[in-house]
Amino acid sequence: MTNKPFSQASDNNKQPILTLLTSLFASNKHVLEIGSGTGQHAVFFAQHLAHLTWQTSDLLINHNGINEWLDESNLVNVEKPIVVDLNEDWPIPNQALPIDALFTANTLHIISWPLVIKFFEGIAKNLTDSAHVCIYGPFKYKGKYTSDSNESFDLWLKERDKDSGIRNIEDILMLASSANLSLIKDHVMPANNQLLYFRKNALKSKVNSHL
Repeated sequence: MTNKPFSQASDNNKQPILTLLTSLFASNKHVLEIGSGTGQHAVFFAQHLAHLTWQTSDLLINHNGINEWLDESNLVNVEKPIVVDLNEDWPIPNQALPIDALFTANTLHIISWPLVIKFFEGIAKNLTDSAHVCIYGPFKYKGKYTSDSNESFDLWLKERDKDSGIRNIEDILMLASSANLSLIKDHVMPANNQLLYFRKNALKSKVNSHL
């Protein structure tokens, strides 16, 4: 028996998320996960999406736990974690295989707003045109929570860290647009969460370069 890190929330939401990723990432090859946390999602999704190379990432402090899950799984299509610090430029893992998809779960309400901005700047710089982006977590709509439990959760987040909190979907969509992302579908998920599915457009400068 090992004492691998364990997230009950990750265990609860893995199957509903996989159900969507099975179709949303069907044509992708190389997924970068931002904020792999315990590593549970990476192992579960890589196991069921064998056509993908799943690149884990997180701050160095979480790498040991992620590696415990990866080592036990013996999966060949999930990569050891790299350090992605949103304050810094993202490293490019395996340049022979461009990043054509990105997944993150329960991160945007944990990190500060300046880091949310950095997150989308990183997408703009590092993902290929037509890349698919899936962002899972709770959001507010027109400043309103989708449930009383989300409102309580938001208060708890702010008491713990004043710079965290459930984000307004309108602000997220504005940042996404600045990163050349178009929202394809806002999926309602269990436990008052959403899965936002974006596709990255070609840079306007590229599109208009012949003019």
